[in-house]
Amino acid sequence: MIFHRVPASLAQFDVLLAHNSQDKPQVRAIANELKQRGLKLWLDEEQILRPGSSFQQEILQAIPLVKTAAIFIGVKTLGRWQVLELESLVQECVENNIHIIPVLLPDVSMIPENLRFLRRYRFVSFLQQVSDVEALNLLEWGITGRRPERKLEPNQVIQTNVIKTDDLSSDKAVDYTRLRNLLKAGEWKEADAETLGVILKAFGREAEAYLDYRSINNFPCTDLRTIDQLWVKYSNGRFGFSVQKRIWESVGGNPYAILYEIFEHFGDRVGWRVEKDWIDNEGVNFSTSAPEGHLPYSILEVHFQMETCFFSRAKTCKV
Repeated sequence: MIFHRVPASLAQFDVLLAHNSQDKPQVRAIANELKQRGLKLWLDEEQILRPGSSFQQEILQAIPLVKTAAIFIGVKTLGRWQVLELESLVQECVENNIHIIPVLLPDVSMIPENLRFLRRYRFVSFLQQVSDVEALNLLEWGITGRRPERKLEPNQVIQTNVIKTDDLSSDKAVDYTRLRNLLKAGEWKEADAETLGVILKAFGREAEAYLDYRSINNFPCTDLRTIDQLWVKYSNGRFGFSVQKRIWESVGGNPYAILYEIFEHFGDRVGWRVEKDWIDNEGVNFSTSAPEGHLPYSILEVHFQMETCFFSRAKTCKV
């Protein structure tokens, strides 16, 4: 069944919220947040009013009226028929050129195996609570195509003003001036190489050209924060260790879960893995069009256990 698609400019709704009825309270809470941001939502309980109406049929008929479909995934597993219905809905969206966004509700760390057909799409994760502002911003961005401005709390504004002068502190007497200048100029490839260089220099491992577990576990927090703040500041929050750590945690990463599957999901999210194949140096996108968390790359182009060790250190340092 393919419906006649109306032009995006004439669509009545910004997004359709598809979900399991058992997740209704959480979806309602997110819907209310999106409404406050001025978005027009298609939500079954608001649009399907006639008793005896078929939910599946009504939802399919709504597809031509929306620009985006948000597919919510909760902790309650779906039955076989529910999965088939959802797969049918996704197929209709694809055929009608509807943007698809999987949304992971709290306590869901990754897209389950029975919904693997959704893994090709970048998801938004409400890992801990539905009021997560960062996740709401990402969801709004996915729906509208416009990234919302981040609203900072007063204490965050003060912190930003402090970092404006570029704190280049180092416990290893490393000079981060060149890294700062490269990032400021948007020279992402050179900055990536410089990041690896200054970190190796700090530990006297320039000859080895890589870090070992001991080096990572003893990496000075001051230097880690300095490097991260520079990347975050000059990429407008797109790149940096703290950005990568947040994504790693959103796909289930933690110091006690050294699983290759988590590494794969992380690679998919940051663009280091494309269609199940890992990129090499030539495949790195050294531009701001790269996925969030794509850079820095060279320092983390290592075995997945080393990556877990590095993000665990970042967590310890509160990066």
